Amino acid sequence: MKTEPTIHVGILSASTIEFVLNGEFKSSNGKCYSRKQNAEYKDNKIVFDNNYTDEIILEPITENASFDLINVVIGINFHWERKENQRFKGQLKLIVDSGQLTAINKIDVEDYLTSVISSEMSATASNELLKAHAVISRSWLLCPLQKSRTKNQEPRYKTENTKHETRNTKHIKWYERDTHTHFDVCADDHCQRYQGITRASTKAVKNAIEATRGEVLMFENGICDARYSKSCGGISESFENCWAPEHYPYLTPVIDNPQNPEGFDLDLTDETNAQKWIRQSPAAFCNTTDKKVLSQVLNNYDQETTDFYRWKVEYAQTELSEILSRRSGIDFGQIIDLIPIKRGESGRIIELKIVGTKQTLTVGKELEIRKWLSNSHLYSSAFVVDKSEIIDNIPQHFTLTGAGWGHGVGLCQIGAAVMGEKGYRYNEILLHYFRGAELKKI
Repeated sequence: MKTEPTIHVGILSASTIEFVLNGEFKSSNGKCYSRKQNAEYKDNKIVFDNNYTDEIILEPITENASFDLINVVIGINFHWERKENQRFKGQLKLIVDSGQLTAINKIDVEDYLTSVISSEMSATASNELLKAHAVISRSWLLCPLQKSRTKNQEPRYKTENTKHETRNTKHIKWYERDTHTHFDVCADDHCQRYQGITRASTKAVKNAIEATRGEVLMFENGICDARYSKSCGGISESFENCWAPEHYPYLTPVIDNPQNPEGFDLDLTDETNAQKWIRQSPAAFCNTTDKKVLSQVLNNYDQETTDFYRWKVEYAQTELSEILSRRSGIDFGQIIDLIPIKRGESGRIIELKIVGTKQTLTVGKELEIRKWLSNSHLYSSAFVVDKSEIIDNIPQHFTLTGAGWGHGVGLCQIGAAVMGEKGYRYNEILLHYFRGAELKKI
């Protein structure tokens, strides 16, 4: 008999939640519901079916029953943010949380993974890529759960880790993966994209999940914290340069190519080497414009972005100073310079000095830098800065030339897609990115 854990996924928070029950669902009070429903937050309670309650649990009566949540926000704070209606299998739970309602989906781990694979990438991806992603998504999910559930200990990860250093001259902050209070994971990019059965799954996705059922990446008898991002930009990054100052031997820099690209010194912590690397386009698995490959990894809204491996962003002085003031809450005045103070092994900036006419401050780590320098997020913090039209020592124009998309730690999704097309097996793909790890069924 197959046994697997169930998980709770936080989908949507709002003052009013509309949903449609496709089939019959039984509530905890024994009453059955179907079709379109509505729940509202009022006086710290849930108003549902003309009753005030603290919690609603709706359990599907039949196996093929599902429910739709209306106006789920996806891509929160990213450039593709939008609302869509989503469909889910499993149990629907509504709770009161922080002055509004939260909809939670309880589902088996392997069913959850079927959705994640179809949500994180196209369900038409190669079999080896699908299997590789099944393993890392399963590992990512189960890594913190094994600790908090089996050892009854305080979880390692804190919500939006505010373990940061803020002084007049320095602001260092990183955002860890949440250990959410009322559910295990959220449904957006902050954790793993989970969009229920909204995204068209295929038999290939289900086969990939089944073929790797229970299989995870392990290191020294523990499940790996298997991170991944869209494009590493040619070299992956170390865990500690993006998050907590902890070293994981399986999350260290990996050159995304069978051999070292010629003509480069690959110590990208050195500014001169990083400048040369980012300004050029060295060979790498993820250095591709093949639409067939990219469509395997990128859903339609991701493909609104056309540059992944190398990119440019341009700002006028007024635009950059306004974005920095609004996003950081600090009035820097006019921006004189953006100076990399510390880079990681992939060339990503870990600490950036912002020099303004009113304030000078060093910001880090990589995600905080990306947040401060964009209306949503910069694609990555691996960038170099060019200034032009300098008047009275004040640049009127800034150009950021960058590499990669995301934090760059662990598996590079575009690189892995290329490896799959080149005939690499899923275990070879995984062990390319997670050095020293091993595959095991648990």
